[in-house]
Amino acid sequence: MKFNSVFDIIGPVMIGPSSSHTAGAVRIGKIARDFLGEDCRWARIQLYGSFAKTYKGHGTDVALVGGLLGFATDDRRMRQSLDLARNKGIKIDFLEDTAATDHPNTVRIKIGNDHDDVEVVGISIGGGKVQIIELNGFSLRLSGNHPAVLIMHNDRAGAIASVTKILAKHQINIGHMEVNRKDVGKEALMVIEVDQNVSDTILTELEEADHIIQVSKIVT
Repeated sequence: MKFNSVFDIIGPVMIGPSSSHTAGAVRIGKIARDFLGEDCRWARIQLYGSFAKTYKGHGTDVALVGGLLGFATDDRRMRQSLDLARNKGIKIDFLEDTAATDHPNTVRIKIGNDHDDVEVVGISIGGGKVQIIELNGFSLRLSGNHPAVLIMHNDRAGAIASVTKILAKHQINIGHMEVNRKDVGKEALMVIEVDQNVSDTILTELEEADHIIQVSKIVT
């Protein structure tokens, strides 16, 4: 694994004993919340490997819920996140899963409210860094280190071009892009990492483009 600086090894400024089990967990929870785009009313958190074995002792449960509440890694409210979520009426279930995974720090989070839900699989790879490897059944590769736009669309000719044209018009530079589909002509997912945060005005324009179903963003 390549680290670019000493801070990648030490980890970010954070509340908690472990960059992998707390800072990384916060970021995964926050990304799941960003995908939903609003507060959740319930959460089903499925933990694997090392996460499943040590999540209470290392505060992974507290960190994941802090992320779902929108907290940053160094937010001092983190230690009270479980109580704060309970006070908000958010129902949270933790499940320990013994299934084998490619990485020991793996979590599947399904969250929702009265009208929408999302399911995310993320891994904490060390130093507070994470990878999102699945969204609503679609495989993807998202680091969370850069702003990103995620676009659910119909698998039709012109869908990708309509999106990239809008981003180019607003001088939004694409750093990484991938497209995944479950079957030809069905729903597909565009994952676009960009160099700057995308405004809500641009998101609205993207939502109105040809063949687009849903648009969400990750802010850094």
